[in-house]
Amino acid sequence: MRLIFMGSPAFAVPTLDALVAAGHEIAAVYCQPPRPAQRGKKLQPTAVQVRAEALGLPVRSPERLRSAEEQEAFAALGADAAVVAAYGLLLPQAILDAPARGCLNVHASLLPRWRGAAPIHRAILAGDAETGVTIMQMEAGLDTGPMLRVGTTPIGSKTVGDLTDELAAMGARLMVEELAAPSPPRPQPDEGVTLAPKIAKAEARIDWTRAAAFTERQVRAFAPAPGAWFEANGERVKCLAATLVSGVSAPPGTVLDEALTIAGGTGAIRPTLVQRAGGRPMTPAELLRGFPIPPGTVLA
Repeated sequence: MRLIFMGSPAFAVPTLDALVAAGHEIAAVYCQPPRPAQRGKKLQPTAVQVRAEALGLPVRSPERLRSAEEQEAFAALGADAAVVAAYGLLLPQAILDAPARGCLNVHASLLPRWRGAAPIHRAILAGDAETGVTIMQMEAGLDTGPMLRVGTTPIGSKTVGDLTDELAAMGARLMVEELAAPSPPRPQPDEGVTLAPKIAKAEARIDWTRAAAFTERQVRAFAPAPGAWFEANGERVKCLAATLVSGVSAPPGTVLDEALTIAGGTGAIRPTLVQRAGGRPMTPAELLRGFPIPPGTVLA
């Protein structure tokens, strides 16, 4: 098929690779424009742009798709379908209607649960038992279109990094299967709709008054980035991995032992991988050798 691919972050790269490997013709790759990143604020292309250029594919990165000129240029590509994976821009109706088979989306949740920008983070934070990928026919609403294919996986103790990689591979496989053998569209159920808004910076700060079970999910939901964090000795410390400790009764935020076990509202967590600002990930034992947080300390 002649396809347009639309995606930006690393999550979308396996789908692009799978489409090329399956022999589809990629008429153009659309992605977000390069943005300032890291301390030097140099413009950094998206992961999809880097991969598309390596594959020798034409790349387009408009700021928006609302102008008549952009919509005409998109339609002029004469695509059979557009494949969308974490593109990052809302698609106007003229874009949705241009390809013969419309726009097909790789969405990293079990729709209608977790419509929106951060479905993997939200599924972990909520304590969902499973998540997955929905291949969806796109329409004007936010992730409201008919479902075509679904794949599931248990969440267990996986981090957002683990799940992102797993669901990216799953979505690539399901999209190739859908293009080869189209499924009858199924409307999403009216019940069970939840929204997955973009993660706010404040959500990464650990609130020790919350149950330790929530804090452990918070650690996994933000690992490896942006990293759940707490303040100690006037400095931010990221907690990149932690285990739950039961049978603890102490004021929230109390450091309980030399292993940096910290009490929550109920239960406690024991960090197993931490990181000071500007430093490397390390064990709590390594951290405490030069950054004392003695038992009895109460963290805010």
